[in-house]
Amino acid sequence: MQQNFEPGNRRIIFVSALALLFSSGNAAADATVSLSGFLTGGAASFGISDLQNFAASNPTAVQTVTVGGDVYTGVSLYSYLHATIAVDPTVPKNDILRDYVVATGGDGSSTAYALGNLSPSGFGVANDILAYSDNSGLLAAPSLIASDGASETNLTGLQVGHVAYAGAGAGGVSNSFTINGAVSNPGTYTSSNLPGDLTPQTVTVTTPPISGAAFTGVSLWKLLVEAGISTDPAVYRNEYVIATGTDNYQAIISLEEIAPALGAQDDLLAYATAAGASLGSSGFARIVIPSDAKAGRYVSNIESLTVVSAVPLPGAASMLLSGMAALIVNRRFLAIRRTA
Repeated sequence: MQQNFEPGNRRIIFVSALALLFSSGNAAADATVSLSGFLTGGAASFGISDLQNFAASNPTAVQTVTVGGDVYTGVSLYSYLHATIAVDPTVPKNDILRDYVVATGGDGSSTAYALGNLSPSGFGVANDILAYSDNSGLLAAPSLIASDGASETNLTGLQVGHVAYAGAGAGGVSNSFTINGAVSNPGTYTSSNLPGDLTPQTVTVTTPPISGAAFTGVSLWKLLVEAGISTDPAVYRNEYVIATGTDNYQAIISLEEIAPALGAQDDLLAYATAAGASLGSSGFARIVIPSDAKAGRYVSNIESLTVVSAVPLPGAASMLLSGMAALIVNRRFLAIRRTA
């Protein structure tokens, strides 16, 4: 039966509709950061209150990072994401070393972080946090604060990525490796053509399981610069390198963690022991990351180093969500007009 709406009833419907729209807007304002990508439960979002609730339930995840005299308080980035990151059942070992996260800040900038470099991943020791407060009180929006300077403030999105496993490789001792991907001078390297202007370095590992082992090689950062990576921070902060062994064991190293202006880790492309002897069964070259708490990213028998540009998607996703919201609003008002 068709209903007739008097002017008073129309006003009630219009006010109710406005209340619904404003309440929806407030709910959206609480969830300020989109969370998407390689997750168990699909896309989600979080805000300051969510981080505070997580901190209350997980007090060991609460950390502080001091930047420029300002003390930020938040929860470990790894701890907050860990429970929601999906697992690739095809990977035989250390699946987490294939994961990365791209954080997009409120100014549109973004940075890629290797999950294996984050404390408490069990491998890296970087203390990156999702901050909800600083010396002045609660922040306006969650911020990713990194002690090495690779921070993104007023976050709008976190996108988790994963390097798919292509199956076991042939294995065996390597005698060369390639550098490819987002470089201007890709090529193949052997013991006879490593760049001669790179000063050999020797590092000693102080963490298990190979404490005391010493290696000689060249700076991974300088080697990648020779191969033609961009030295523009706006570019390399969005990039990572996939180190692949002959058996197809892989690990991600973000460029921000080895860039001299940021993490400045002395990661090495090692080709000999400290005494100058070959690496034996570890191949012509291997990765050595002295700061890692474990040797999971010490990829041996290196076959390739592939530089990848991580393109953040939250901006596009936000546009899509905004379009959907506008469509919903239009439909609500059309429904009101039709019934009126």
